[in-house]
Amino acid sequence: MPVYKINHLKELESESIYVLREVAAQFAKPALLFSGGKDSIVMTHLARKAFYPARIPFPLIHIDTGHNFPETLAFRDKLIEKLGVKLIIGSVQESILKGSAKEETGLSASRIRLQTVTLLETIEKYGFDAALGGARRDEEKARTKERFFSHRDEFGQWDPKNQRPELWNLFNSRKNEGEHFRVFPLSNWTELDIWQYIWREQIDIPNLYFSHKRLCVKRQGVLLSASPYLPIIEGEKPVEKIVRFRTIGDMTSTGAIESIATTLEEIIAEIATARITERGGRADDKRSETSMEDRKREGYF
Repeated sequence: MPVYKINHLKELESESIYVLREVAAQFAKPALLFSGGKDSIVMTHLARKAFYPARIPFPLIHIDTGHNFPETLAFRDKLIEKLGVKLIIGSVQESILKGSAKEETGLSASRIRLQTVTLLETIEKYGFDAALGGARRDEEKARTKERFFSHRDEFGQWDPKNQRPELWNLFNSRKNEGEHFRVFPLSNWTELDIWQYIWREQIDIPNLYFSHKRLCVKRQGVLLSASPYLPIIEGEKPVEKIVRFRTIGDMTSTGAIESIATTLEEIIAEIATARITERGGRADDKRSETSMEDRKREGYF
């Protein structure tokens, strides 16, 4: 009798596809949050597998800070055309113009926190009852508290002490009027799992993840990309570095790492021996010890 073997990547893939199908079955109007980063790219890949040969049965939402890497936007548009799915763009700039979000000022000004306002406005505008996110529990301590099906109240806020138990992969989507869920099919993946899966499936990713030359500014210990959104202050001088990015977000807060990894194999080897956490280069996570949890309680991703 043949022996059926399943490796850990296949097991993670199966679990995520199961969650994606549960979302399609249990919710009336779900959507997939897409940032253009590796995790949301893997999510779209898994969603395509989950419903193949049909198209992904829900739209993608991108919350555009207006300060994105141009490479991210170009990759997003190319992928959307390839998948043939609907893309909904929530604009932080529009939230600022209509007065629901207020632009930050000062040395550490960023639009990261403002994304929460735009995200909640977008969910409410389209009446989504579930928003699939690519967050993983290994990324950051606040994210370890999320369930697969993570409840949000009528204001879009998260209470980590008021979440549903999940026993034997039984997911409870019961909610009251106006409430919704965030769903995290990649909860049990690690950063290394993501890279190994990208390599195994040969998934296309933005070139920002590979080593390249870039003008950078070192600010408060973070190597930021020089851009029109990052005013140079006295004493700073952009210098060319050989870098790549481990995460991709707003240009004003996403730090690069010095690296010579130009292939997926080299990235996997680099991550396997890394002694700095994946989000160690994110300026938005350095604002306080509870920065991520504070944002998530307000309705962040």
